[in-house]
Amino acid sequence: MTTRILVIEDDPGIARIIALYLEQDGCAVTLASDGAEGLRRAQESPPDLIVLDLMLPRLDGMSICRALRAASDVPIIMVTARAAETDRLAGLDAGADDYLVKPFSPRELAARVRAVLRRTARQNAAPPPAASLEYDDIAIDLNTRTVSVGDRKPALTPTEFRLLALLAEQPGRIFTRDQIINGAFGYDYDGFDRTVDVHIANLRRKIEPDGRKPRYVQTVHGVGYRFGNA
Repeated sequence: MTTRILVIEDDPGIARIIALYLEQDGCAVTLASDGAEGLRRAQESPPDLIVLDLMLPRLDGMSICRALRAASDVPIIMVTARAAETDRLAGLDAGADDYLVKPFSPRELAARVRAVLRRTARQNAAPPPAASLEYDDIAIDLNTRTVSVGDRKPALTPTEFRLLALLAEQPGRIFTRDQIINGAFGYDYDGFDRTVDVHIANLRRKIEPDGRKPRYVQTVHGVGYRFGNA
C-alpha cells in the first residue's frame, strides 16, 4: 500500500523539493500551501504522515499540530527556520514526533520520514502477550493503546503511550534516557538530549494526580526515570 504524505509548506520551491524526494521513496504526496488548507486536508483525508512547516499563512503550524493531536495520532514532522532549543521543545510539546531545522537536506528529511514510519509500523504491530497493565487506579490497555486514570481517559500521543508502556511493563526498574530512547523511540531515532524530559513532562501532566509529586512516572536524580505505584 502506498504511503500517503501531506506536506504543509507555503514556500513552493521547498514544497516541490520535499515532494520530489518523498516520491522517489514511493510515497504519494499531497501539498497544501497554507495552514487552513493543510488542516482541512488532514482532517478530510487523513494521511500516513504530515510534514508541517511552523510559519504558515492563515493558521500556524503549532495550532495545526495541537488541533490534530486533539483527535489523531498521525505522525508529524515539524520543519522550521526557528533553531532555538525553546522552539524545538515547543514543537515537541505541541505533539510533533520529530523536528527539523531549515535549511535542511532533503535526503535527511526523507530519512527521518522513513524512521518515523518504521516506528509507527512497530507500534501498530501485533500487541505483546500481556493485553493490559493495571496499577492502583491506572489501567494501560496495550491492545487499544488507551489509558484510564480513575474515571478519566487522558489522550496520550503515540510517543507518550510508548514511554508509559515501556516504564510500566517493568515497574521499579530505572531506565536511563538512552534506554528510553532505544526502547520507546527506536535505535534509529535522531533527537536531542531534552526530548525525553519534554515527553515525560507532558505525560505527567496527563496522568499524575499531583504533578509536583509524581506518583507513577518518577525521577531518579542523576540516572533517569522509573514507574512506581506508591
